[in-house]
Amino acid sequence: MIKHVVCFKLKDKTEENMQNAISTLLSMKDNVPTVREIEVHRDFLESPRSYDIMLEVTLDDKDTLDVYQNDAYHCSVVKELMHRISEKSVSIDYKI
Repeated sequence: MIKHVVCFKLKDKTEENMQNAISTLLSMKDNVPTVREIEVHRDFLESPRSYDIMLEVTLDDKDTLDVYQNDAYHCSVVKELMHRISEKSVSIDYKI
């Protein structure tokens, strides 16, 4: 199994942007077949070094991660939105 974790720092941390990002990320559960589990969390500390939203996706293996990265819904809906509203992001992928 693989964990794919991405942290996003939004350009404009309005409540609308936060909720739109969270609901769009969570929508992958029903729209991206390779996603086994998904969690999205919001930072509450809001320190200068904090990121605003964390995405954690569980996938079967490295091959499934590759399929996920190129999934049509993931690319055209999720990535499009997150690239537009995020100032920056960081990620880590690891085996569990």
